[in-house]
Amino acid sequence: QVQLVESGGGLVQPGGSLRLSCAASGFTFISYVMRWYRQAPGKERELVAVITSAGDSTNYVDSVKGRFTISRDNAKNTVYLQMNSLKPEDTAVYYCNAATPYGTYWGQGTQVTVSS
Repeated sequence: QVQLVESGGGLVQPGGSLRLSCAASGFTFISYVMRWYRQAPGKERELVAVITSAGDSTNYVDSVKGRFTISRDNAKNTVYLQMNSLKPEDTAVYYCNAATPYGTYWGQGTQVTVSS
């Protein structure tokens, strides 16, 4: 079955960095666009970053452009989100997502808290 397992979240001070990972299994990872979303308390889930199946094109929500970088290693079936210059407003649960013809899949999420 499809599994997406996020890791790498935690507590970090403003201006700090974290690298999130999402390990995928149960589907042909190399064939699909991958996305990172986040959901802050009391807010709707928000699309943060997208990467094409080959990793040759990416896109970001305006609020993270220049600070976050999405990447993938198709040999390891893993997608990453490098987050630099973190701000308190980046605090959220971060989820990776795969949309396939057979269904849309989510990981369990990883908490990122940016606070001094």
